[in-house]
Amino acid sequence: MLPSPHSVLTRGRALAGSLALCLAVVLGLVGEAQPTRPGQGATVFVGAHLIPISSAPIEDGVLIVRGGKIEAIGERGAVAIPDGATVVDLTGQVLMPGLVCTHSHVGAPYAADGSGPLQPEVSSVDSVNVHSPTVHRARAGGLTTINAMPGSGHLMGGQTAYLKLRLGNTVDDLVYRFDDGAPMGGLKMANGTNPQRSSPFPGTRAKSAALVREKFLAAQSYLAKKNAAAEDDEKEAPDVDLGLEALCEVLEGKRIVHHHTHRHDDIMTVVRLSQEFGFRVVLHHVSEGWKVADEIAAAGIPSSVILVDSPGGKLEARDLSFDTCRMLYEAGAPIAIHTDDYITDSRLFLRSAALAVRAGLPREAALAAVTLEGAKMLDLGDRIGSLEVGKDADLCVLDGDPLSVYSLVTRTYVEGELVFDLSNPDDRIYAVGGPGAGEERVFSACCAVMDGFGGGDQ
Repeated sequence: MLPSPHSVLTRGRALAGSLALCLAVVLGLVGEAQPTRPGQGATVFVGAHLIPISSAPIEDGVLIVRGGKIEAIGERGAVAIPDGATVVDLTGQVLMPGLVCTHSHVGAPYAADGSGPLQPEVSSVDSVNVHSPTVHRARAGGLTTINAMPGSGHLMGGQTAYLKLRLGNTVDDLVYRFDDGAPMGGLKMANGTNPQRSSPFPGTRAKSAALVREKFLAAQSYLAKKNAAAEDDEKEAPDVDLGLEALCEVLEGKRIVHHHTHRHDDIMTVVRLSQEFGFRVVLHHVSEGWKVADEIAAAGIPSSVILVDSPGGKLEARDLSFDTCRMLYEAGAPIAIHTDDYITDSRLFLRSAALAVRAGLPREAALAAVTLEGAKMLDLGDRIGSLEVGKDADLCVLDGDPLSVYSLVTRTYVEGELVFDLSNPDDRIYAVGGPGAGEERVFSACCAVMDGFGGGDQ
């Protein structure tokens, strides 16, 4: 099978860069002996309306990027442009941080199977397809970081994968990593209708909660034995259990629980469980979050909200409200907004923020909900989500107001590298095409026999 056009483009860019570097070495253009000019390696974006998120907007701004990081930001004239820098003129456009989706199924990150309701040991990293057209479609929507999630048909559906949408060839090129080098992600959990099935799955909400408690109690016991063995050589450590190992990471605070939940009673069950076992959690969807906004805020738990303009499909989501974001915000609870792609197409992510503004959420809070607040919910707020010196140069460029349905994402950058360009026909198809646009499979005619091709009939 031939590689996809986008795969060829990605690998071609990498090969060209490698050949250029080799040529430079041969010609003596790189090496320790070569002095570094002030502007060498710097890219400067000038003329755009900057929306830093963490500070006030800047008209006619300047953003300097070097080594994949933001080096300087400010008004034109207040920031010195280094000599020899590459200058990108964005006059008349808007420049904001790359969008962060806290709940996505881009790349088909399937994890748990039908063998049981609790499978914390499986990992999306082992299934996500970074060559899926959905990944580049997300870039076309201005997304630069996603939480690739398993589905919600299990009480514990597996470990999620935090992905930075670089032009990589394997998942290892995209996945964020914990300090110990392991792939970074949370644990997907769910309650309500979706995980209720025939045995061995639970048939009621109460049984769902009981199974989760039972699993966390087992994890507490397992962790206590591990810690005791680490402190006393005479005590034997338990045999390794991959599922309980993952839950130990949850109990120790390393791995965040990302919890699918809709009804207000299901939401409060999650709150109780998190307090009972002391794990960190982000509530996802929260269709009836507006009913218990004060309780969520009092618990100090963040919510990642979905907003759809055509509710339906499941009874437990019938009371979904556009007011949820506003009411959680007014109650003092942290909020982000997510796509749940394909539920909301990643290319329409900013439209969800606009719907929240229509229902009364302040504009600044809505823009933060698709950038910085989402980054914080992934433990990445110190690295992405806003235009600040020292942060990754993940950027979204638009030709108009981010909350206008008439505005288009024109470019997306990840760590200063252009990963989507609307003016490039190979990229544009992902932005404007339908569901099959950019399909990675390329038909090979080598085995076909058609009239006028190979001298035979079809």
